[in-house]
Amino acid sequence: MIVVVVVVVVAVAVAVAAAAAVLVVMNANCVSLSYSRFFLLSGVADLRSKGSLRKVTDDMKTHKNPALRQGPAPFKATQPKPASPKPVAKPVAAAPAKPPLTELQGKKWVVEYHKDNKSIVIDKTELKQSLYAFKCEGCVIQVTGKINSIILDSCKKTAIVFDDLLASLEFVNCQSMQAQVKGKLPTVSIDKTDGCQVYLSKDSLDVEIVSAKSSEMNILVPQGDGDYKEFALPEQFKTKYDGKTMVTVCAESI
Repeated sequence: MIVVVVVVVVAVAVAVAAAAAVLVVMNANCVSLSYSRFFLLSGVADLRSKGSLRKVTDDMKTHKNPALRQGPAPFKATQPKPASPKPVAKPVAAAPAKPPLTELQGKKWVVEYHKDNKSIVIDKTELKQSLYAFKCEGCVIQVTGKINSIILDSCKKTAIVFDDLLASLEFVNCQSMQAQVKGKLPTVSIDKTDGCQVYLSKDSLDVEIVSAKSSEMNILVPQGDGDYKEFALPEQFKTKYDGKTMVTVCAESI
Protein backbone atom coordinates (compact mmCIF):
# COMPACT_ATOMS: atom_id res chain seq x y z
CA MET A 1 0.00 0.00 0.00
CA ILE A 2 2.76 2.37 0.94
CA VAL A 3 4.64 1.53 -2.30
CA VAL A 4 1.63 2.44 -4.42
CA VAL A 5 1.27 5.80 -2.72
CA VAL A 6 4.94 6.58 -3.35
CA VAL A 7 4.64 5.76 -7.06
CA VAL A 8 1.60 8.00 -7.42
CA VAL A 9 3.36 10.86 -5.69
CA VAL A 10 6.40 10.53 -7.95
CA ALA A 11 4.21 10.51 -11.07
CA VAL A 12 2.39 13.61 -9.94
CA ALA A 13 5.70 15.38 -9.27
CA VAL A 14 6.98 14.51 -12.74
CA ALA A 15 3.80 15.80 -14.36
CA VAL A 16 4.01 19.05 -12.43
CA ALA A 17 7.65 19.54 -13.48
CA ALA A 18 6.81 18.92 -17.12
CA ALA A 19 3.94 21.40 -17.04
CA ALA A 20 6.20 23.99 -15.43
CA ALA A 21 8.78 23.53 -18.23
CA VAL A 22 6.13 24.00 -20.92
CA LEU A 23 4.96 27.21 -19.30
CA VAL A 24 8.54 28.54 -19.20
CA VAL A 25 9.04 27.86 -22.96
CA MET A 26 5.70 29.49 -23.88
CA ASN A 27 6.56 32.58 -21.88
CA ALA A 28 9.92 32.86 -23.62
CA ASN A 29 8.26 32.64 -27.06
CA CYS A 30 5.73 35.26 -26.18
CA VAL A 31 8.48 37.59 -25.01
CA SER A 32 10.42 37.04 -28.30
CA LEU A 33 7.34 37.72 -30.40
CA SER A 34 6.61 40.84 -28.43
CA TYR A 35 10.12 42.16 -28.94
CA SER A 36 9.98 41.35 -32.71
CA ARG A 37 6.63 43.11 -33.13
CA PHE A 38 7.97 46.04 -31.16
CA PHE A 39 11.04 46.44 -33.40
CA LEU A 40 8.93 46.03 -36.59
CA LEU A 41 6.50 48.73 -35.55
CA SER A 42 9.39 50.95 -34.55
CA GLY A 43 10.97 50.55 -38.05
CA VAL A 44 7.71 51.41 -39.81
CA ALA A 45 7.29 54.48 -37.62
CA ASP A 46 10.86 55.50 -38.36
CA LEU A 47 10.32 55.18 -42.18
CA ARG A 48 7.14 57.26 -41.93
CA SER A 49 8.98 59.93 -39.97
CA LYS A 50 11.73 60.10 -42.61
CA GLY A 51 9.30 60.31 -45.55
CA SER A 52 10.42 57.09 -47.24
CA LEU A 53 6.86 55.76 -47.32
CA ARG A 54 4.40 57.98 -49.19
CA LYS A 55 0.71 58.01 -48.75
CA VAL A 56 -1.28 56.61 -51.64
CA THR A 57 -3.66 59.34 -52.82
CA ASP A 58 -6.95 58.79 -54.65
CA ASP A 59 -5.52 59.73 -58.05
CA MET A 60 -2.99 56.87 -57.66
CA LYS A 61 -5.71 54.26 -57.04
CA THR A 62 -7.00 52.37 -60.09
CA HIS A 63 -10.52 51.98 -58.68
CA LYS A 64 -10.84 55.75 -58.25
CA ASN A 65 -8.87 56.96 -61.27
CA PRO A 66 -10.28 55.53 -64.58
CA ALA A 67 -7.29 56.85 -66.53
CA LEU A 68 -5.05 54.30 -64.82
CA ARG A 69 -7.22 51.45 -66.13
CA GLN A 70 -6.65 52.50 -69.76
CA GLY A 71 -3.75 50.99 -71.73
CA PRO A 72 -0.94 53.05 -73.25
CA ALA A 73 -1.78 55.15 -76.30
CA PRO A 74 -1.10 53.37 -79.60
CA PHE A 75 2.15 54.32 -81.35
CA LYS A 76 1.68 56.72 -84.26
CA ALA A 77 4.35 56.76 -86.92
CA THR A 78 5.47 60.27 -87.75
CA GLN A 79 4.99 61.14 -91.38
CA PRO A 80 8.17 62.47 -93.08
CA LYS A 81 7.96 66.07 -94.12
CA PRO A 82 7.80 66.53 -97.87
CA ALA A 83 11.05 67.78 -99.33
CA SER A 84 10.94 71.40 -100.29
CA PRO A 85 11.25 71.91 -104.05
CA LYS A 86 14.66 72.98 -105.20
CA PRO A 87 14.81 76.39 -106.79
CA VAL A 88 15.08 76.17 -110.54
CA ALA A 89 17.78 78.34 -111.99
CA LYS A 90 16.39 80.79 -114.44
CA PRO A 91 17.97 80.63 -117.88
CA VAL A 92 20.40 83.40 -118.45
CA ALA A 93 19.28 85.57 -121.28
CA ALA A 94 21.77 85.71 -124.11
CA ALA A 95 23.47 89.01 -124.53
CA PRO A 96 22.06 90.91 -127.47
CA ALA A 97 24.23 90.73 -130.57
CA LYS A 98 26.21 93.86 -131.15
CA PRO A 99 26.07 95.51 -134.56
CA PRO A 100 29.05 95.00 -136.88
CA LEU A 101 31.57 97.81 -136.92
CA THR A 102 34.28 98.87 -139.38
CA GLU A 103 35.88 102.23 -138.71
CA LEU A 104 39.17 104.03 -138.18
CA GLN A 105 39.69 105.02 -134.54
CA GLY A 106 42.74 107.23 -134.40
CA LYS A 107 45.52 105.16 -135.95
CA LYS A 108 43.74 101.83 -135.60
CA TRP A 109 41.26 100.22 -137.94
CA VAL A 110 38.60 98.41 -135.86
CA VAL A 111 36.64 95.53 -137.42
CA GLU A 112 34.22 93.96 -134.91
CA TYR A 113 31.23 91.61 -134.71
CA HIS A 114 30.98 90.79 -138.40
CA LYS A 115 29.39 87.48 -139.29
CA ASP A 116 29.50 85.77 -142.70
CA ASN A 117 30.71 88.96 -144.35
CA LYS A 118 33.03 88.07 -147.26
CA SER A 119 33.60 91.63 -148.49
CA ILE A 120 35.32 93.59 -145.72
CA VAL A 121 37.87 95.85 -147.44
CA ILE A 122 40.35 98.23 -145.79
CA ASP A 123 41.95 100.24 -148.59
CA LYS A 124 42.69 103.74 -147.30
CA THR A 125 45.71 102.76 -145.26
CA GLU A 126 48.95 104.33 -144.03
CA LEU A 127 52.17 102.89 -142.64
CA LYS A 128 51.49 104.14 -139.11
CA GLN A 129 48.08 102.46 -138.95
CA SER A 130 47.19 99.04 -137.54
CA LEU A 131 44.16 96.75 -137.78
CA TYR A 132 42.32 95.05 -134.91
CA ALA A 133 39.64 92.46 -135.71
CA PHE A 134 37.47 91.19 -132.84
CA LYS A 135 34.83 88.43 -132.78
CA CYS A 136 34.44 88.09 -136.49
CA GLU A 137 33.03 84.77 -137.73
CA GLY A 138 32.94 83.36 -141.22
CA CYS A 139 34.39 86.53 -142.77
CA VAL A 140 37.01 87.57 -145.32
CA ILE A 141 39.06 90.74 -144.69
CA GLN A 142 41.21 92.38 -147.39
CA VAL A 143 43.83 95.02 -146.55
CA THR A 144 45.57 96.96 -149.32
CA GLY A 145 48.75 98.93 -148.84
CA LYS A 146 51.37 98.61 -146.11
CA ILE A 147 50.39 99.01 -142.44
CA ASN A 148 52.14 98.48 -139.13
CA SER A 149 50.46 95.34 -137.70
CA ILE A 150 47.35 93.15 -137.67
CA ILE A 151 45.74 91.51 -134.64
CA LEU A 152 42.95 88.95 -134.91
CA ASP A 153 41.28 88.38 -131.53
CA SER A 154 38.58 85.77 -130.73
CA CYS A 155 37.70 85.22 -134.38
CA LYS A 156 36.38 82.01 -135.95
CA LYS A 157 36.62 80.69 -139.51
CA THR A 158 37.88 84.03 -140.77
CA ALA A 159 40.48 84.69 -143.50
CA ILE A 160 42.60 87.81 -144.02
CA VAL A 161 44.63 88.82 -147.08
CA PHE A 162 47.07 91.73 -146.92
CA ASP A 163 49.96 93.28 -148.85
CA ASP A 164 52.76 94.19 -146.42
CA LEU A 165 53.29 94.54 -142.67
CA LEU A 166 55.97 96.50 -140.91
CA ALA A 167 55.81 94.54 -137.63
CA SER A 168 53.70 91.42 -137.02
CA LEU A 169 50.59 89.35 -137.63
CA GLU A 170 48.99 88.02 -134.42
CA PHE A 171 46.32 85.40 -133.72
CA VAL A 172 44.87 85.36 -130.18
CA ASN A 173 42.08 83.03 -128.96
CA CYS A 174 41.06 82.13 -132.50
CA GLN A 175 39.75 79.03 -134.24
CA SER A 176 40.11 77.80 -137.83
CA MET A 177 41.89 80.85 -139.23
CA GLN A 178 43.67 81.60 -142.53
CA ALA A 179 46.06 84.38 -143.53
CA GLN A 180 47.90 85.19 -146.75
CA VAL A 181 50.64 87.76 -147.25
CA LYS A 182 51.47 89.10 -150.71
CA GLY A 183 54.57 91.04 -149.73
CA LYS A 184 56.71 91.32 -146.59
CA LEU A 185 55.88 89.76 -143.20
CA PRO A 186 58.56 89.92 -140.45
CA THR A 187 56.82 88.05 -137.59
CA VAL A 188 53.84 85.75 -136.98
CA SER A 189 52.54 85.23 -133.42
CA ILE A 190 50.05 82.43 -132.64
CA ASP A 191 48.66 82.31 -129.09
CA LYS A 192 45.84 80.11 -127.73
CA THR A 193 44.60 79.32 -131.22
CA ASP A 194 43.27 76.03 -132.57
CA GLY A 195 43.64 75.74 -136.32
CA CYS A 196 45.73 78.29 -138.22
CA GLN A 197 47.10 78.34 -141.78
CA VAL A 198 49.51 81.05 -142.98
CA TYR A 199 50.36 81.36 -146.68
CA LEU A 200 53.75 83.02 -147.17
CA SER A 201 55.04 84.90 -150.20
CA LYS A 202 58.50 84.69 -151.75
CA ASP A 203 59.38 87.95 -149.95
CA SER A 204 58.45 86.61 -146.49
CA LEU A 205 60.38 83.34 -146.36
CA ASP A 206 62.57 84.74 -143.58
CA VAL A 207 59.55 85.19 -141.27
CA GLU A 208 59.90 84.39 -137.56
CA ILE A 209 57.06 82.38 -136.04
CA VAL A 210 56.28 82.36 -132.31
CA SER A 211 53.58 80.00 -131.00
CA ALA A 212 52.19 79.18 -127.55
CA LYS A 213 49.30 77.03 -126.29
CA SER A 214 48.09 76.42 -129.85
CA SER A 215 47.35 73.45 -132.09
CA GLU A 216 46.92 72.55 -135.77
CA MET A 217 49.30 75.25 -137.00
CA ASN A 218 50.46 75.02 -140.59
CA ILE A 219 52.77 77.25 -142.64
CA LEU A 220 52.51 77.06 -146.42
CA VAL A 221 55.61 77.98 -148.42
CA PRO A 222 55.30 78.92 -152.13
CA GLN A 223 57.00 76.69 -154.71
CA GLY A 224 58.37 77.61 -158.11
CA ASP A 225 55.38 76.15 -159.95
CA GLY A 226 52.86 78.30 -158.08
CA ASP A 227 51.89 75.61 -155.60
CA TYR A 228 52.48 75.62 -151.83
CA LYS A 229 54.25 73.15 -149.62
CA GLU A 230 52.72 72.71 -146.19
CA PHE A 231 54.73 72.47 -142.97
CA ALA A 232 53.12 71.64 -139.63
CA LEU A 233 54.47 73.46 -136.60
CA PRO A 234 55.35 71.23 -133.63
CA GLU A 235 52.96 71.07 -130.72
CA GLN A 236 54.95 68.75 -128.44
CA PHE A 237 58.41 69.27 -127.04
CA LYS A 238 60.98 67.22 -125.17
CA THR A 239 63.39 68.77 -122.68
CA LYS A 240 66.59 67.26 -121.24
CA TYR A 241 69.32 68.45 -118.95
CA ASP A 242 72.74 68.25 -120.64
CA GLY A 243 74.74 68.80 -117.46
CA LYS A 244 74.79 72.57 -117.78
CA THR A 245 71.36 73.73 -118.93
CA MET A 246 67.99 72.53 -120.22
CA VAL A 247 67.82 71.65 -123.89
CA THR A 248 64.41 71.53 -125.58
CA VAL A 249 63.70 69.96 -128.95
CA CYS A 250 60.46 69.35 -130.78
CA ALA A 251 58.99 65.87 -130.57
CA GLU A 252 56.40 64.36 -132.85
CA SER A 253 55.24 62.02 -130.07
CA ILE A 254 56.18 61.34 -126.46
